[in-house]
Amino acid sequence: MSRTRERRCFYEVLEVTRTATAEDIKKSYRKLALRYHPDKNAGDTAAEERFKEVGEAYEVLSDPDKRATYDRHGHAAFDRRAGGGAGGFHDPSEIFRQTFGGSDLGSIFEQMFGMGGDGGDPGGPARGGDLRYDLEISLEDAVHGVEREITVTKPATCPTCHGSGAEKGSKRIRCLQCAGRGQVLVSRGFISLRQTCPRCEGAGEVLDKPCRACEGDGRVDQASTIVLKIPPGVDTGTRLRSSGNGEAGQRGGPAGDLYVVLHVTEHEFFKREGDDLLCDVPIAFTQAALGADVEVPTLEGRAHIRVPAGTQHGTLFRLKGRGVRNVHGRGVGDLMVRVLVEVPTRLNAEQREHLEAFARSCDDQVNPQKASFFERARTFFR
Repeated sequence: MSRTRERRCFYEVLEVTRTATAEDIKKSYRKLALRYHPDKNAGDTAAEERFKEVGEAYEVLSDPDKRATYDRHGHAAFDRRAGGGAGGFHDPSEIFRQTFGGSDLGSIFEQMFGMGGDGGDPGGPARGGDLRYDLEISLEDAVHGVEREITVTKPATCPTCHGSGAEKGSKRIRCLQCAGRGQVLVSRGFISLRQTCPRCEGAGEVLDKPCRACEGDGRVDQASTIVLKIPPGVDTGTRLRSSGNGEAGQRGGPAGDLYVVLHVTEHEFFKREGDDLLCDVPIAFTQAALGADVEVPTLEGRAHIRVPAGTQHGTLFRLKGRGVRNVHGRGVGDLMVRVLVEVPTRLNAEQREHLEAFARSCDDQVNPQKASFFERARTFFR
């Protein structure tokens, strides 16, 4: 005499109450379906039964009409032997696919983690990786351009096996780690993911006698000296590409590229603003008052500016074409000279006497900005 499994309440199966909303039922089903899915519990018959039970419960309770019928008549309403109208339950895996947007568990995780798709021939030629090199240069080198030698240690073609990765007479055999499939299953908590086999790198085959010099990789680390031409006008963040000077390719693939990122060091006198240069030049207050020819530095040598009488602190003077040549060929910037009027900090007795006499002789016409300011601010002093 056969024994039948006692069927639990569908609400109990989905771990919800009878007043649960449709969204509550769906959320609980998602959680339980993931927990008991066969892909996660290979060989566990109890988990498989639980997964089917969860699917049966969700098929009824997710449909408003079926749920209402179940609430009135219980399991009998959907039992084929009792003449119910439901016609039996569908494959719970089909419910799972419908609930998760038409995909099975494997395809869901392939989408989530970027797996699957056409990855090309894993055993064919592979391009070498790109490399980054950070290089500091002076402002002078950035403005005028320079040629620099840099040394980069990178994977280069193995001189012993010439990049094949094999000892002489070696042959390819099936990879034992992935059984020739090129992929292995890796557990991430309760999720199992398919990943490229780390031993054969997806080729499904390995060499029976790998090259001892490079351990089968076909490449060995090697220091290479590269001549880099830095054009005029570069700035911090400029990225120069040196084609083919990255990592060597594998199995006859092309080499990657080397990207050199430039960092321009701060200058003692000049500050760069786009294609212009800014230089602060201190002058004596007598030069500002009386006017003078002032010598100023440039990146090409010395230059002179004429400071007219009455020049104020912070006044800018422009020297056209003494800035930075635009790296894209859009002309040359200017040198902006900002004069900083210096006030004497130490005076001897004679100097103080002359300065006090000068101050007594001054009127509002000598200092018009001061007179205008206090005239406008007079209302605040009442």
